[in-house]
Amino acid sequence: MKKTQANIVVIDDQEDILFAVKMLLKKHFETIHTLNNPKNIVKLLSENTIDVVLLDMNYRIGFEDGREGLYLLKEIKTLSPKTAIILMTAFGKLETAVEGLKMGAFDYVLKPWENDKLVFTIKQAVEESRREQKKANKTITNNPFFIGNSELIKKSYSLAEKVAKTDANVLILGENGTGKYVLAQYIHQQSDRKDKAFMAVDLGSLSDSIFESELFGYAQGAFTDAKTNTPGRFELAQNGTIFLDEIGNVPLHLQSKLLQVIQSKTVTRLGESKPRPLNVRIISATNLNLKEEVSQKTFREDLYYRINTVEIVLPALRNRLEDKIPLAHFLLQKMIEKYERNPIVFDDKALKKIEEHAWNGNIREMENKIERAIILCENNCISVSDLDLDEIIPYKESQDDLHLSNIEKMTIQKILTKNHHNISKSAEELGLSRAALYRRMEKFDLK
Repeated sequence: MKKTQANIVVIDDQEDILFAVKMLLKKHFETIHTLNNPKNIVKLLSENTIDVVLLDMNYRIGFEDGREGLYLLKEIKTLSPKTAIILMTAFGKLETAVEGLKMGAFDYVLKPWENDKLVFTIKQAVEESRREQKKANKTITNNPFFIGNSELIKKSYSLAEKVAKTDANVLILGENGTGKYVLAQYIHQQSDRKDKAFMAVDLGSLSDSIFESELFGYAQGAFTDAKTNTPGRFELAQNGTIFLDEIGNVPLHLQSKLLQVIQSKTVTRLGESKPRPLNVRIISATNLNLKEEVSQKTFREDLYYRINTVEIVLPALRNRLEDKIPLAHFLLQKMIEKYERNPIVFDDKALKKIEEHAWNGNIREMENKIERAIILCENNCISVSDLDLDEIIPYKESQDDLHLSNIEKMTIQKILTKNHHNISKSAEELGLSRAALYRRMEKFDLK
């Protein structure tokens, strides 16, 4: 019997189950990996292209609610979106499995499983994984990044291109949903490290108890569940780029540990004393005003300057009026490819609403609305009701927005004074067109 060329991972804390599954699957599939420690999946995914993960839902004795499995499901989908995940669960835990399906799992199998059914399900999952890979390659080949035509966003991406060729640490600022993760990917793809790892870490989701073990790794025996030597996210990004998202949410007492790694360019695993050298490009991001956080003593000043060799601000979508419609068309095409739909268009009223809407959730909100519309629309035409934009939501300016506006005003004023109000020179230095500079001068009442 010819084996299917596929990389399969089985994760379960019971060695007898791992052995039984491997014996069954190796007759049908080329490569089978088994893991009894679910944390090792991060390293495995960073080093291999995995088609299917067969994932047990419970690992700790006495905990059978499946929460660990759902957490791992989310982690795997984040690290490797194209990998198909099959959940393994007991008959009485179907509700958790159904929740997993809603979160993106391909299917579930019941323990004890039927051999033929398990093999058939995995083969289907391999086909699904390959389809996802083809769609991902198509999108990346066509146009992986939407930049836009507004002066603000072009300035941000122009700065990103310049800094990408260096190893300077970058801090990306912007509201939720403005595309900080995408810009970090863009910088990595434009850099000399593009063929190495891009490791994204949501620092806001790491609790104090796992912060160090996740980022810095740990030695066998460092704590109760430390069964093997395990590298952290920094080591997994070696020679590549690590993206530290939501860095503004790191508690003050953990910021010093992060600073030590960035300053020394070394990392020491928990339970070890010998530092390991690091060659990693660091890109950080936050939706907070870090200068304000520094002044309030909630963010270390020395860490702020370490991560902020170059600062890039991503504008909110409401300040990119000329980009709303082109972005909507870009996201529409992305969703058409994702769901393999026939060509779909917006009707005129929908386009008008897209232009008028405040988009307080920025690009993420628009993407979610368009994905919903793709699912609900009929006759291959998206209406206002499909987008759920019947009501235009006004934007309310926050204190952070007012602070950023003041910074922008002072910067423009400073450049104008420096150039004796020469509009052409000032616009060039600011990276704006003359028309864009005039609009800002009018906005801030600068004569």
